[in-house]
Amino acid sequence: MKNKKVKICVAALSIMGCIGLKAQSQKQTDNTVNGDKAIDEVIWVVGDEAILKSDVEAMRAQSESENIKFKGNPDCAIPEQLAVQKLFLHQAAIDSLQVTESEINNGIEEQINYWIQLIGSREKLEEYKKQTISQMRNQMHDEFRDRQLIQKMKEQLVKDIAVSPADVRAYFKNVPKDSIPYVPTDVEVEIITKTPKVSQEEINRIKDELRDYTDRINKGETSFSSLARLYSEDPGSARQGGELDYTGRGMLDPAFANVAFNLTDPKKISKIVESEYGYHIIQLVDKRGDKIKVRHILLKPHVTDDAINKSISRLDSIANDIKVQKFTFEDAATFISDDKDTKNNHGLMFNATQSGRTSKFKMEDLPSEIAKVVDTLKVGEVSRAFKMINSKGKDVCVIVKLKSKIEGHKATMTEDFQTLKDVVLAKKREETLHNWVVNKIKTTYVRINDRYKNCDFEYQGWIK
Repeated sequence: MKNKKVKICVAALSIMGCIGLKAQSQKQTDNTVNGDKAIDEVIWVVGDEAILKSDVEAMRAQSESENIKFKGNPDCAIPEQLAVQKLFLHQAAIDSLQVTESEINNGIEEQINYWIQLIGSREKLEEYKKQTISQMRNQMHDEFRDRQLIQKMKEQLVKDIAVSPADVRAYFKNVPKDSIPYVPTDVEVEIITKTPKVSQEEINRIKDELRDYTDRINKGETSFSSLARLYSEDPGSARQGGELDYTGRGMLDPAFANVAFNLTDPKKISKIVESEYGYHIIQLVDKRGDKIKVRHILLKPHVTDDAINKSISRLDSIANDIKVQKFTFEDAATFISDDKDTKNNHGLMFNATQSGRTSKFKMEDLPSEIAKVVDTLKVGEVSRAFKMINSKGKDVCVIVKLKSKIEGHKATMTEDFQTLKDVVLAKKREETLHNWVVNKIKTTYVRINDRYKNCDFEYQGWIK
């Protein structure tokens, strides 16, 4: 069983070798094989963007590691999918769509945290990948930026699509029973979080390092951007020398924003700022209206195993008091929990979906550590304490309560109208995007290597 688990982990992690290959292939189009120089081949051109043979090979390796199946021949479907991505990215540039470094970083952190949970620890992940976590983040940056731009472009194109109750009834009127969607199990979960206490010694160590950076910059020994690239633990901005692009106050942590927006001299370094992410020093680059451009260096204090164990013991004690009815889970969440997002909802977790904000989760939509625990609970039952990594990459300790559970079933119009509506809406959006791609191909310069011209493509118009 142990060997099987290792094989599963390795298979899932093999995708990491593919992330970032696209960016690398565009910068390095030749390498050496058996002493001979091999040139990476341009196989498609879409607009002014080239698709390389190495891009196709990277996507093929990724799809095989994730067991992704393509419609038709992969030799044709993979380059076509890359070409479609180019169309969306081109339109995103025309429409001036942007994603923030914060959005990119959050996506990267979620992926890295998933890998850490899968393989067991940061150290094992770094050993497997033969890279530091920081190097992985840097390599993944452009790939995640493009993914998010494509997603935003798609959302922009379908934002006005709507369906009425009549549309839903008409669609499912003649659908065979075996085609009616299955509604997966829904759960509502309450959570209490305790953040392990960081020792004063560790905080002092972090602050001393930041003071040392400030002294070195002020003495002219080095630059702020050089130190940010070397030491900052904010992966997205570190690779840019710590620089955050023009940002409004509302997009920043309040404590960070209060200091950043009060800076007036680009030559001066801020005092040390504590945010929910860690400790920073900040340097002003420019102000433009109600937006600001700054550089920063982030250092995150490390939590000891002893602090984690103390938090787990504290939560286990709280769970026992709840079980003997000294107080309710909801009251404990309101007055004890550190989780800002849920404590004002009596601990109830909320899920952001395309249809809006809801307290109902599919099991796969829960953080994986929580889903594993919830799967073992009965309705009303409170878990033992366990450790997890939150959305900001911090170790936290939690207990959860399964508030409600609706077992999976075939959808009905009366009980699951929203689910059925989502099916029809998704179909209309898919048709809209398909038609957009077909029309976009007609007005975009496309050149395809001759060997692809006999392909049976999903979209018409590539061959001109």
